Amino acid sequence: MAKVIIFGILDTAELAHYYLDNDSEHEVVAFTVNREYLKEESFRGLPLVAFEDVETLFPPQEYSFFAPLTARNMNRNREKIYLEAKAKGYAFISYISSHATILDRSVVGENCFILEDNTIQPFTTIGNNVVLWSGNHIGHHGTIQDHVFFTSHVVMSGHCTIESYSFFGVNSTIRDYSHIAQGTLVGMAAAIMKNTDEWSIYVGNPAKKVPGKKSFEAY
Repeated sequence: MAKVIIFGILDTAELAHYYLDNDSEHEVVAFTVNREYLKEESFRGLPLVAFEDVETLFPPQEYSFFAPLTARNMNRNREKIYLEAKAKGYAFISYISSHATILDRSVVGENCFILEDNTIQPFTTIGNNVVLWSGNHIGHHGTIQDHVFFTSHVVMSGHCTIESYSFFGVNSTIRDYSHIAQGTLVGMAAAIMKNTDEWSIYVGNPAKKVPGKKSFEAY
């Protein structure tokens, strides 16, 4: 059991607290946010402290960290906090729902937030700082790199490679053997039938690249 500090006080952090309290061996002991957003002294009945001071109040030798932020700025906001907390010396937990189907949890990296009804098939690995919201199918013999966000009911077929900073909208589909380039944004219900280009946006079925616009400009 780890004593855990959660970064954030918005919906994702509140959900993380609920899941960890009700479906893990870990104990949440505090929340933290950047000092500019520190307006109260507590959240969900627990201490709320400035991130700038967190390591002095909750030393990394005694506490673990969890930063389950949204995909804003193509997951780079979440990456920033993840790297800053690592620099402070914290080890990270991951949360994998007891209602997810996964036979080998060791294939999942750190600071991952994997909710209920995800199916993660054998021979696929998941990097660090990845969010899989509820109800996704993660196919066999694939690779999901760091700082990726799947929303809900996404189908990733077998033998796919998902590069860092990618984002997948609700009900999107990825054809088998696809290579999803760094920073790809896949829109809701889009069907990816071929490899993608870096920092591009894809919409429709079959999905087509949105011309003249980068993913980090849109989300």
